[in-house]
Amino acid sequence: MQRENFKIALFGNVYQEKKSTAVKQFLDVAAKYGIKIAMPVAFRDFLRDKLEIDVADCELFDDDNFNADVAVCMGGDGTFLDVASRVGDKSIPIVGVNTGRLGFLANFSPDDIEKVVKDLIEGNCNVEEHSLLEISCDEIQLEGCRFALNEIAVLKHDISAMISIHTSINGEYLTTYQADGLLIGTPTGSTAYSLSVGGPIIVPNIGTISLTPVAPHSLNMRPLVVGDDSVIDLQVESRSGSFLISLDGRSHGYRDNLHLKICKAKYSAKVIRNPEHTFFYTLRNKLMWGADSRL
Repeated sequence: MQRENFKIALFGNVYQEKKSTAVKQFLDVAAKYGIKIAMPVAFRDFLRDKLEIDVADCELFDDDNFNADVAVCMGGDGTFLDVASRVGDKSIPIVGVNTGRLGFLANFSPDDIEKVVKDLIEGNCNVEEHSLLEISCDEIQLEGCRFALNEIAVLKHDISAMISIHTSINGEYLTTYQADGLLIGTPTGSTAYSLSVGGPIIVPNIGTISLTPVAPHSLNMRPLVVGDDSVIDLQVESRSGSFLISLDGRSHGYRDNLHLKICKAKYSAKVIRNPEHTFFYTLRNKLMWGADSRL
């Protein structure tokens, strides 16, 4: 069984060799079904030099200059988020094979590789649309990718003082957060950074944006959920004169008093889900939702 000219863009973790051992298995299965492989130059060099895997027949690309029928990432959720930023608005579905720890987004295991490849060829896949957030600034061009699948975080830059985040929604003033930061999150990101600072768990694809403060100075600063048609305006003040903007962990420092606008992106991320790992299954089995240690 082969699908003519079917191409997969393959990405992986280039920092931990033990997390890439399943790549050889994937390449063997892809060759068995006549699938063309494209991969970043840096990943090819890693496989060749560190793991001694022969990838001579693959197509190489730099940066985000690629096209394929599907993007496959071998790693954990961090690798998945990086791949999502590189896929951007190409409308290429993403498959995550988990060789990391939690695997919330990358929810196929290396044992699933052959079945995954066969399903991709046959078009027998469950594709979910996940919303992204976009950030822009009136005064300057922001660095790097301006889109986030999990969250956009505005954070303090130094180790001591809080920052003040003046926040408006759809042109109406909401409040000024006195905190270590503020997370603007998607439903996908509700089980990530936002959850760790007390944000709500949100079922995917219900059209919301969450605002969750990080270590707020006031106890009445609680998480807030708004519709994903909302436009959120932020202006930051700090004692140090600078702050951080982090998009899915990609951080850059900026000066105070910039006017930031965050809204839902015009395109979405297409994520191929493991049909056996529903959202509630993952909550129970990976986040131990409702687990009773007495049983």
